[in-house]
Amino acid sequence: MTVIPRFAASDSSEDISQALQTVGCVIVENLAPVELVDQILAEMAPYIDATPYGSEDFTGRTTKRTGALLARSRASVDLVAHPLVLDITKRILGPYAENFQLHLTQIINIGPGGQAQGLHRDQWCFNMFPFPADMDVEVSTIWALDDFTEENGATRVIPNSLLDPPAAVADTHRTVGATMPKGSVVIYTGRTIHGGGANQSNQIRRGLNVDYILGWLRQEENQYLSCPPEVARTLPAHVQKLAGYSLGSYALGYQDDIRDPFAVLNGQDGGSSFGGLNTSIPTLDQ
Repeated sequence: MTVIPRFAASDSSEDISQALQTVGCVIVENLAPVELVDQILAEMAPYIDATPYGSEDFTGRTTKRTGALLARSRASVDLVAHPLVLDITKRILGPYAENFQLHLTQIINIGPGGQAQGLHRDQWCFNMFPFPADMDVEVSTIWALDDFTEENGATRVIPNSLLDPPAAVADTHRTVGATMPKGSVVIYTGRTIHGGGANQSNQIRRGLNVDYILGWLRQEENQYLSCPPEVARTLPAHVQKLAGYSLGSYALGYQDDIRDPFAVLNGQDGGSSFGGLNTSIPTLDQ
């Protein structure tokens, strides 16, 4: 059986990206401190409690999906904009866009008795357009907020499924569980076949799902409502741009009189032309 490549937090983004491009999935173990994970869970607890269970099998009838992480949990910023993950994502998506942006943020709580989710590719939301078979438009992550085990519903992934035909989503026998300790992350691309596992334990399995897409595609979670300007202004500059408060490319996403949305958000004039605008996601020291 093919295994998911595993890396340590100290391994290079180049090596991790190479494995991700080849196999379609990787695990980076112990990337986030347990204390940070616990802080996120504490900040999100009231929102998770208020979230209803899924109304059909795909979202999970014993599963809660709680979003708007940037607005609800300041601690989550450290995972949403983790520098290693962003560097890996840039290496995967960089050939196809000037920048990339958040696609969605959500905590996924699979309750006891939860059934395995149907296998799928995350790029299915863009199925109205046939991207080239070898083109990655999305990078997905699921952070383990609990130890992920076979029993409690660790995410199921089919390694080397990047170029498989659509019918391969029925190949449940080929899946491998992304088992990993709390604070680890499984990273996979939008072309990788995967799905949530069945929770056969008596505990809730909690994971933080953060996806990234090319800057010129529509976000799955509307960040401008989930993280409105009054909240976005309190976030670091690179996170504001990651959320979408920047140009997706030349002439994509400007405000009113051809102004740069990042500048407008931060009380600057924003200019009146596209020339010279920096549309890239800045490094953490900018």
